[in-house]
Amino acid sequence: MVKVIMEPKGSGKTKQLIEMINSAVLTEHGNVVCIEWDRELVYDIHYHIRLIEASDFYLPSFEAMKGFISGLYAGNYDITHIFVDNLSKVVPCKDPAQIEEFLDWMDRFSTANGLKFTITISADAESMTDGIKKYLN
Repeated sequence: MVKVIMEPKGSGKTKQLIEMINSAVLTEHGNVVCIEWDRELVYDIHYHIRLIEASDFYLPSFEAMKGFISGLYAGNYDITHIFVDNLSKVVPCKDPAQIEEFLDWMDRFSTANGLKFTITISADAESMTDGIKKYLN
């Protein structure tokens, strides 16, 4: 399952994501991971959440991000939910076709491994492809 929260910058996506993350730690039966660009959420999310600061890693493309997520999961099969705050900041790409292909990959990865993804993207949903819109919550 892939869920995307897509709204313009400053509309409250991160606040909504924090609530979802803190709720997930209470309801998930495995490990919960949050990937963000920097450590802004460190004091807002439950201490049991594995917070990963993406700026510590070189993720210049969605191919690198796929490898990163695959490596996370290979190292810990107990991961049940991965949250990504501000995907466009973590991977510097705003091309809707590439975003759609990445979301489709995440959906296949999710189905194959029984985990969930929740992602925020700062953008106007109306300007996105139908392939991206199918993941909007």
